[in-house]
Amino acid sequence: MKKLFLLLSASAVLFSCSKVGKDEYIITGTAKGIENGKTVILQTQDPSGMGGLINIDTVKVENGKFEIKGKVTEPSFHVLQLESVNDKIPFILEEGEINIEVNKDSIQKSKISGTYNNDEYVKFNEEMKVVQKKLIDFQSANMLKMNQAQQTKDTATITSLMNEYQKIQEEVGTKSKEKYITYAESHPKSFISALIIQSMLQDPSADVKQAEKIYNGFDEELKNTKPGKAIKERLTAVNSSVPGAPGAAPAPGDAK
Repeated sequence: MKKLFLLLSASAVLFSCSKVGKDEYIITGTAKGIENGKTVILQTQDPSGMGGLINIDTVKVENGKFEIKGKVTEPSFHVLQLESVNDKIPFILEEGEINIEVNKDSIQKSKISGTYNNDEYVKFNEEMKVVQKKLIDFQSANMLKMNQAQQTKDTATITSLMNEYQKIQEEVGTKSKEKYITYAESHPKSFISALIIQSMLQDPSADVKQAEKIYNGFDEELKNTKPGKAIKERLTAVNSSVPGAPGAAPAPGDAK
């Protein structure tokens, strides 16, 4: 009984140490080598659909660190823009403590961690790099050869390289789609899964039944995100246009 009490007490301490409450986030950033006073901007896609990014918050780097706090009701993609740096750091803004370690020399190698969806986002990207490695390796190995062929107008070499590249591209494309589906099927809580199925349903040739089955397996919290709701709307629209499907409009000649 005493051991149980100690265990419960330790758990209470762990929970009380959290810096955020419900629907709150805190981004703790480390930016070694970046000068004091440099600006860090939190941005997201313009919700009006007009394109471009809008600024959500702005802070300054102090002693190689920065911190951004705020409220958020559901996960969504955001980016961090550092002053004088061309590339942006993409991540998922969601409730919790998000850690971002900025790599000033290679911004794409910045590290993101701390919350479920960001950890999943990092792991998913690493797994996709493995799937797409063959295509990237081919590009790296043949870039110089292609440039030389274009300069000398060596059409035979250009055609050969393009044909080989296309074959690898198709192979990688097939494996990538398989990876997307496998991931969405096995991660019913992940925001990435909702984005995958939402994107899948934009393809007229998509397997709607498969997409619907995966969607039905999602956690309710994921279904209630914007992509989750968009999936439901799309499935409803597709099913309503299929003769004989539940909720479908009656076909000509059916019961009046």
